[in-house]
Amino acid sequence: MKVVILAGGYGTRISEESHLRPKPMIEIGGRPILWHIMKIYSHFGFSDFVICLGYRGYMIKEYFSNYILHSSDVSFNMATGETIFHTSKAEPWRVTLVETGAESMTGGRLKRVADYLGDSFCLTYGDGVADIDIRALTDFHRRHGRDATVTSVVPPGRYGALAIDSGQVYSFTEKPAGDNGRINGGFFVLNRSVLDRIEGDHTPFEDGPLEGLARDGQLMAFQHDGFWRPMDTLRDKNQLEELWQQDRAPWKVWS
Repeated sequence: MKVVILAGGYGTRISEESHLRPKPMIEIGGRPILWHIMKIYSHFGFSDFVICLGYRGYMIKEYFSNYILHSSDVSFNMATGETIFHTSKAEPWRVTLVETGAESMTGGRLKRVADYLGDSFCLTYGDGVADIDIRALTDFHRRHGRDATVTSVVPPGRYGALAIDSGQVYSFTEKPAGDNGRINGGFFVLNRSVLDRIEGDHTPFEDGPLEGLARDGQLMAFQHDGFWRPMDTLRDKNQLEELWQQDRAPWKVWS
């Protein structure tokens, strides 16, 4: 089963970094968050990736074209032009990079990679990590037999919560999780028939297609109660970096 990663957006809410590079190339622990997402999937045996490019997509192409060079010990014979790779730390990945348009919406990007997909496939965003069991997710999708599965998550809290009675604060909880209920956490599994619900480049996947799937009883939710974080803002990025540097990154399911 192939894994489609949406990596073409502008990332305007983290413009401090994304004005220089595409959002999936913003680094956590010296590696792009895109790499972290791929490592999660690869840990569970999903190593065939289709990456939807858009904004500054050439930077993602350059990253993967030089991946083996950057991940290996190497010798250069300057007289002959020979390059010898020694100890390699390259991943067992197959990566297909597809230009899906600078202005395409998420559904449009997915529609544009249809030729690379089979009867079912995984889909996720290029800016969020989780300690999700991908194998359990795909098994859940196969069992229920519907067209689509979305992972439901509890969002991290954004604001402190107050318990108040007659003006007196009885308790204060700093940023309680789940203050917006369960939300779409990405990490989808989809049947190919879902592509027929996407009209074209202008279609956001989250609007017409997902709404239609839910209305038709074809959308099921895989409940993930563990760690999940998007990288929407610079603050989010710094929090993920801190977890990584402290060796407390829950999404690091690989060894």
